[in-house]
Amino acid sequence: MIKYNQVKEIPKEYLVSKLNEYLEEDSPNGDITTEGTVNPKSRIVAQLIAKDNLVLSGRNIVETIFGSDSNITFNFSDGDIVSNRDLIATIEGNAIEILRKERIFLNLMQRMCGIATTTRKYVDIAKPHNVRVLDTRKTTPGLRMFEKYSVCMGGGQNHRYDLSTGILIKDNHIVAAGGVREAVQSCKKLNSSLPIQIEVDKKEQIPNAIESGADGLLLDNMSPDYLSECVKFARELKRELFLEASGGITLQNLSGYVTTGIDAVSVGALTHSVKSSDISLKFI
Repeated sequence: MIKYNQVKEIPKEYLVSKLNEYLEEDSPNGDITTEGTVNPKSRIVAQLIAKDNLVLSGRNIVETIFGSDSNITFNFSDGDIVSNRDLIATIEGNAIEILRKERIFLNLMQRMCGIATTTRKYVDIAKPHNVRVLDTRKTTPGLRMFEKYSVCMGGGQNHRYDLSTGILIKDNHIVAAGGVREAVQSCKKLNSSLPIQIEVDKKEQIPNAIESGADGLLLDNMSPDYLSECVKFARELKRELFLEASGGITLQNLSGYVTTGIDAVSVGALTHSVKSSDISLKFI
């Protein structure tokens, strides 16, 4: 069974580096409006409130972006289900600091919650059939770790993190290598411990892919009926074979794919076109 390393936590030093980068982008010379209107010594209590039903992801963002002078109290952990109007957290601290950092952590947290929430919807459909929901590399440049972490918080699993952590031979690789067998043999010469997965979009390609030594197949852009036929055919040739479906799989048609005998579905929409959750920050 092919399984990649999972992003179930984000290293503190990585968080600090990224958040400093985002703050520099948003306020390179300070928050002029806030500094012109708010007393530097002013302290405030702010409430982080859900405006949607959501799955929480990004608590670590809030806890990292504020200094030790701030007091943060969370009512939920990442992965928890939060209802519309629930009080997610309370932040007490310097008013200028909170105002300067508000948009940064809200932008990031709302996107992360949107990914976790969407992922949970897929998982709820797939889990009863023992089908894993995987993400893809179709992530936002610079936000990959945050987005893959959020998939895990939604109950999904990470596919390969990057091009260095998995071998997935696609149609263009096969053309460039001169064939499936040639592509696999070249990869095996790397003496890598990484499993080899091959993309196929036709039943006729399956025997050659299996005989070449693939550990798994990515069955791409198939209808549920055709996918069922291909899964049955592949299992007859090799019982212990990781089979993943991808391409055009949505919440609306997922139920048709999870009953085909597939091991996993990969869904680019978990990260590339997700709607951010609505979260507000209110001073009290």
